Amino acid sequence: MTGSPPTATEARRAVVQVCHRLYERGLIAGQDGNVSVRIGARILVTPAGASKGDVRPQDLILLRPDGSKVSGPGTASSEVQVHLAAYVARSDIGAVVHAHPPTATGFAVAGVPLDYDALAEMVYNVGRVPMVRYAPPGSREVAALVAKALDGADVVLMANHGAVAVGPSLTVAHQRMESLEHAARILLAARQLGGVTRLTRAEVRALESARTTVRITRVSR
Repeated sequence: MTGSPPTATEARRAVVQVCHRLYERGLIAGQDGNVSVRIGARILVTPAGASKGDVRPQDLILLRPDGSKVSGPGTASSEVQVHLAAYVARSDIGAVVHAHPPTATGFAVAGVPLDYDALAEMVYNVGRVPMVRYAPPGSREVAALVAKALDGADVVLMANHGAVAVGPSLTVAHQRMESLEHAARILLAARQLGGVTRLTRAEVRALESARTTVRITRVSR
């Protein structure tokens, strides 16, 4: 889903696939998490109260940009405000994935920033990961905090809550969420082994340059 915009049927199938993968890989549990994708002027999002391991294409909710419902059997995720704010903040965002990856969220609960400049894959695949202060889940306050943090970032940690990853497509947003958790596990292991060895500024700049090139290519497709 990195080429032309997805059709409604393709988008529904892709959202369900990502929901199931998040659940199977332990990045969410129970009713946790939510996923959305932009389809033209509409937003397709997961329903409130549903386990993402069981969600089906017909369960998804179609919304207008203001959050009003177009179609769907239930109500949109209670945290849809974060998704809507992200789409308004950046026109290049085509999908939003919110999850509670255990290790990355552990950093957020501890108030410990992720060592962005210690892992090449972190710099290249994820980018800088700002952490926003705690605000009630589902509130316009947390939506505003995340939207502001997305100015210059593609992944955001929310203190005492979880993470949000965005991308030009659902594939990219999902990959960034998985890469975030993988990087967090590696960084935690490095801390337990005695410390983190950081990349040089020149090495970080080279990776950032390569990441920017790929980012532009993805958006322009």
